[in-house]
Amino acid sequence: MTVTLEVSDNVGTIRLDRPPMNALDVAVQDRLRELAEEATRRDDVRAVILYGGEKVFAAGADIKEMRAMDHTAMIKRSKALQDSFTAVARIPKPVVAAVTGYALGGGCELALCADFRIAGDNAKLGQPEILLGLIPGAGGTQRLARLVGPSRAKDLIFTGRQVKAAEALTMGLVDRVVPAAEVYEQAHAWAARLAQGPALALRAAKESVDAGLETDIDTGLTIERNWFAGLFATEDTERGMRSFVEEGPGKAQFL
Repeated sequence: MTVTLEVSDNVGTIRLDRPPMNALDVAVQDRLRELAEEATRRDDVRAVILYGGEKVFAAGADIKEMRAMDHTAMIKRSKALQDSFTAVARIPKPVVAAVTGYALGGGCELALCADFRIAGDNAKLGQPEILLGLIPGAGGTQRLARLVGPSRAKDLIFTGRQVKAAEALTMGLVDRVVPAAEVYEQAHAWAARLAQGPALALRAAKESVDAGLETDIDTGLTIERNWFAGLFATEDTERGMRSFVEEGPGKAQFL
């Protein structure tokens, strides 16, 4: 398979495996959606890692496949393309992208679907679609601008330039830079720690932040308030507050 889901210690790793560059053809896109939906459903998956391997995250779309599509074909395909990435973005669990080597075009857009991005010091990220006479089509114009701001997003999208890990960190495109050999290990540590946390509260936090960014402050506060109050009906909240009172902060064990 070109994309797999492996689960260990409640951490699911969605692994791209289409050598040499993990080009995101139609089959990979569809498989990403299937596995994102599976990770969403599975109770034994409490956090997710997006990973392309030790050498490359994903260097973009399969240009040969895309070139064969005319306007009509792309009208039919573009919604499915976006839906695949949106399925990843909407996994209601913590998601970290472990980025090594190139994360370009669709690869960068896939990393943008994560909640947190750990990049190797060999990483290069960018949206080079303009160099093909195109624009990003898998969410790049929207998620990139929301993450780094419109001016920085336009710089990357207008020029198609690649940024190295250090610059990506400075602009907020990635959240941590580590030696390339440590990327997956660090990503797994991040995911494993959150996999031990209160699953419903983490889902509430993620959905409150993400949904709030799409609306006005008053609606966002309503979303937050409803989730906050609703968590008082959960065993995790009872467990967490009981542990705080009896044992002190930070000692609760969640199932």
